Amino acid sequence: MPLSPVTHRTIDVDGIETFYREAGPPDAPVFLLPHGYPCSSYEFRGLMAALGDRWRLLAPDLPGFGLSGTPEHFSYTFDGYAGFLERFTQVMELSRYALYLHDYGSQFGLRLALRAPERVAALVIQNGDIYEDVLGPKYAWLKEFWSCPTPEGRAKMAANVSEEGFRDEFAGDLPPHLAERVSPDLWKLHWSLMNTPRRRANVVSLFEDQATTLGWFPKEQAYLREHRPPALIVWGSHDGYMPEESASAYLRDLPDAELHLLDAGHWALETNLGEIVPLVRDFLGRVHA
Repeated sequence: MPLSPVTHRTIDVDGIETFYREAGPPDAPVFLLPHGYPCSSYEFRGLMAALGDRWRLLAPDLPGFGLSGTPEHFSYTFDGYAGFLERFTQVMELSRYALYLHDYGSQFGLRLALRAPERVAALVIQNGDIYEDVLGPKYAWLKEFWSCPTPEGRAKMAANVSEEGFRDEFAGDLPPHLAERVSPDLWKLHWSLMNTPRRRANVVSLFEDQATTLGWFPKEQAYLREHRPPALIVWGSHDGYMPEESASAYLRDLPDAELHLLDAGHWALETNLGEIVPLVRDFLGRVHA
């Protein structure tokens, strides 16, 4: 299948200069791709080129990330980002879409689904956690801070916002045969984009605000049980934040979901794109064509 061209554009969303990537025909079914931390729409570049023949794929850089603006008067919280994603869909006049749920993007995407469930055609879930009882061991220090915030804990968070911290996010959990597939460009690019005082401070605040997502987990699980959106789960098993148990937990509320455990990590699109593309193509071809 020939690769589709990916275009790079900027749009104004409530005064925020918003960079986004787009692929596919303008009248094709929409696949919306909110990115995770510490990445940007760059994480979807290969998926977009591979699926642009049948779907319209849209991936915005969120405020304070990638090539979008970093406005002073924006709420750099999970609520703020969820609201921004909703406004992006409104500005782009999207009435129905499939959602890719990954990392922080899973929280933004699911809150969008909660606000307008009738607009959601399908979910592709890839290492996005909403089950507190199966969070992985790498959450331990964050949960400790959330339960007892201290200046020392905040300093540890700030120290993680570094080039070495980004390298660990992208490749730290991977066995050698997968780690060598992850280009250093990934963390070097995103560190160069994040390395400003304002952006680093915003990310630390977002780490702190992540504690609020735990309260959203039951609401998101209830959404899945009530609306039963068609769902494909493709999960990288080498993930210290979200292990295999985090993937299987979705079957509690979506028993009919398709589950595929991959020899991959948290950023599976970087190492296992060739496995994920046919799974997504087959799934969306049946439920969102």
